Amino acid sequence: MAYFVLGAALVVFASFLVVLPRRVAAGTVDAARAEFEAPLPRGWLAPAVGVMGLAGLVVVGLAGLVVVGLVGSQTVAENILPTVFWLVVWIAVPLSCGLLGDWTRPLNPFAALARLGDSPTARRLLLGSARPVQWPARLGWWPATVAFFAAACGELVFNQSATLPRVTAWGLFGWAALSAGAGLFFGAPAWTARGELFSVLFATWGRLGRFRFGAPGRSGFGGGLAAGFEAVPSRMAFLLLLLVSVSFDGLLATPLWSRARLDVLDAATASATTVQWETVAAFALLGLATWLVFGGFAHAVARLGGHDVRPVAALHGLLPSLLPIAYGYLFAHNLQYLLVNGQLLVPLLGNPTGLDGGQWLPAPFDDSFEPHTHLLPSAAFWYVAVVVIVAVHVVAVVVAHGHLARSGRDERAAKASEWPWVAAMVAYTMVSLVLMAQPLVKEAPAKPATSAAIGEVVAR
Repeated sequence: MAYFVLGAALVVFASFLVVLPRRVAAGTVDAARAEFEAPLPRGWLAPAVGVMGLAGLVVVGLAGLVVVGLVGSQTVAENILPTVFWLVVWIAVPLSCGLLGDWTRPLNPFAALARLGDSPTARRLLLGSARPVQWPARLGWWPATVAFFAAACGELVFNQSATLPRVTAWGLFGWAALSAGAGLFFGAPAWTARGELFSVLFATWGRLGRFRFGAPGRSGFGGGLAAGFEAVPSRMAFLLLLLVSVSFDGLLATPLWSRARLDVLDAATASATTVQWETVAAFALLGLATWLVFGGFAHAVARLGGHDVRPVAALHGLLPSLLPIAYGYLFAHNLQYLLVNGQLLVPLLGNPTGLDGGQWLPAPFDDSFEPHTHLLPSAAFWYVAVVVIVAVHVVAVVVAHGHLARSGRDERAAKASEWPWVAAMVAYTMVSLVLMAQPLVKEAPAKPATSAAIGEVVAR
């Protein structure tokens, strides 16, 4: 494994040497404009039913999933809601947005509820004015950031309870009610641009995608990164959480973390719940440490480049280079999970509730379906992870080069400023690959594909 890690680091460093002499044309971007919701695209999906009709359909679909989660079987592997949300919505859709662009906006039920709630008549009756309340500047992106942190904790820390169908259903119901109320109070554009978790999440990943779907930025992969991100702490925190969450997911899968967790339980009278909250604290501390470490490198970049900006502003300018890394790790870490657990949708479509007598499709959409748990050997996933992680770090080097070449005091200073950031990229490449290697290369023999084992995988 050491040869792979060192080789990957050398590839990233070599890519830096290749791009260092390249000149970058000067240009300006309007980051603030890019962070506001673009007009909802209509032509590619909604001409037959209209935007409001489509909104009704997606809201009905959300309501159906919530009902299935509440009244159906509470065994994770037998109810379709946990798989649809935690596998499709939480992982597969973000990965697709990173490839295609944010295609989800006409189909996002929470954004649709915000638009349905955005009624001047209702505001006049309830608030005394038809105009929505202005989004407070201090609120920034914190609603989406806090919601993402909470959902990530549900996936990574409290997964034994958060993935239960009833818990997931109540969580979706609560967020739906909040979205409708926020649309009424603040207006749909403000809420979906800054507060609604899934709108912000998919739009952020969509910056990397091939197509813009009406969003600002040039066409092509990574075209949305040129528009930049708004320079406020809450927006920076959201972007860094995307990176930290996948890194923390990898850390939790390492044998070192498992041994440390068992040692805590053995050495103290702490309950499992206490350990979970300590894990949440570790997640938050990792986020703070990531901010400080990358902020330190960004400060060194600014000093060498003569940017004359504070460390927070220096880190803000380099944030677009971190998004491809977060995406690559999200893809590499979840590829095997998607390929194996995605097969669960076949029998679940035949009986979404998991209740006796709920079967409505014939074989293979029933319990006779046998998922293939060994589509590829673990070594193959490791090789894919190496290629993907190295590739996205090379992209990050190129993106950072474009920013620093435009921001330096002069050409010499601009080139000098790139050395600290490439050092950060090389170090993070090595750390990422080490985390990826632990569960994939040193794993125990796989268990048979029983329903219980599959349920455990879905629950992470």
